[in-house]
Amino acid sequence: MATNKTTSATTGIDAVELLTKQHREVEDLFEQFEKLGDDAKDKKKKLAEEICNALTMHTMIEEEIFYPATRAAGGEEEETEDMVDEAVVEHASAKDLIAQIQEMSPEDDLYDAKVKVLSEMIDHHVEEEEKEMFPKTRKLKLDLGVLGEEMKKRQEEIEASM
Repeated sequence: MATNKTTSATTGIDAVELLTKQHREVEDLFEQFEKLGDDAKDKKKKLAEEICNALTMHTMIEEEIFYPATRAAGGEEEETEDMVDEAVVEHASAKDLIAQIQEMSPEDDLYDAKVKVLSEMIDHHVEEEEKEMFPKTRKLKLDLGVLGEEMKKRQEEIEASM
């Protein structure tokens, strides 16, 4: 029997809270990157790598656990299907840009521009998730505490392998 509990005894965070926390962390990294001057090449590379790793982990957790659970709980509802499909397509675009950034150096033309565009893409994606998907997910018959626990465990596995 699925309930809509919002906390987990193990993680103390539900799935939506976990993803929202990750959103804030990545936004902070992008802000730090924006503040760096042109001469801070080493810091830019380190921050960009941190951003790319955080986004890679985040997209994996969403695609492996959160989106399938949301899709399943939404049943045949077309609105939920469309919402998840759009998020997956947005992830594909972000992953492509992440791969380009990871292959580049801060000295390369367009490096800063690509990080900026990635930031803007993520801002748009986060806004849609937090204003549309997450409120809808909270109304579905999901145990967000158990889901959050599973996602946190997967996050730790991914981070350990990076």
